[in-house]
Amino acid sequence: MTMPSHPAPRRGVERRGLRDHVYELILELLLSGEVEPGARLAIDTIARQLDVSPTPVREALVHLERTGLVTREALKGYRVAPPLGSEELAELFEARLVLETAAARLATPAGPDLVAQLGEAQQRHREAGERVVEALDAGRVDLALTTEYFAADTDFHAVVFRACGNRYLVGMSESLGAQLHRMRQSALRGVTDVHEAVAEHAAVADAFRGLGELTPEQAMERHIVGVRTRSLAQARRG
Repeated sequence: MTMPSHPAPRRGVERRGLRDHVYELILELLLSGEVEPGARLAIDTIARQLDVSPTPVREALVHLERTGLVTREALKGYRVAPPLGSEELAELFEARLVLETAAARLATPAGPDLVAQLGEAQQRHREAGERVVEALDAGRVDLALTTEYFAADTDFHAVVFRACGNRYLVGMSESLGAQLHRMRQSALRGVTDVHEAVAEHAAVADAFRGLGELTPEQAMERHIVGVRTRSLAQARRG
C-alpha cells in the first residue's frame, strides 16, 4: 500500500482547521443576536467579511443547518432560523428526559473514574457559572462567558453519557445536543438559572457518589425537569 505524501494530509488538516474556525465565527455571530431571525446569510458576503473562500463558509453553514440555527431554502440559500417555540421546547425536553435518565440509570453504580470525572466537570460548571453571575451583577451579558458556561454544562452531561456504555444513546445525545444551541438563543439576555442548575448538578454528582436520598436517575430527572420548567417559563415571557 502506498502511503500518501506528507503535504496532502497537512492540507487536509489545514482545511478542517479553517472550516472549524469559520464555523465558530459564524456560530458566535448567530448567538450574539447581531443578525435577526429570518435574515439571509449570503455565502459570498460572509466569505469576504472573513477573508476566506466561499468553500469553508458553505461547509460551515451545512454543519450549522444540522444544529437548527440556520435553514436552507431551495434557490434562496441560507437564513437565520427563529428560536425554538414553546411547543418545540417541550418536545426537546421530552426527548432529553428519556435519554438523560436512561444514561444515568445505565451508568449506575458509578466507578471511581466516573465519580472523579463528574466531580471535575461539576467544578468547571460551577466556576463558569460564578463568572457569568459576576458579569451579570456588573450589568454585563458576556457572550464568551455564557458560551463557556454552556460548554461546561454540556461537558457535565457528556461524562454521564460516556459512562452509560451505550453507543446509540451517546449518538442520539450528540444529535439532540445540536438543538440546544437554538434553545440557548434566549439566554443571550442573560442566564437566569445559574444557581439552580449548579445546585442540580451537585445533586446529580452526590447521587453518583451514593450521597443523599436520590438515585442518579432520580437526580438527573429532577434536573432536566427543572431546566424544562425554567426554559418554558422564559420562552413564554419572550
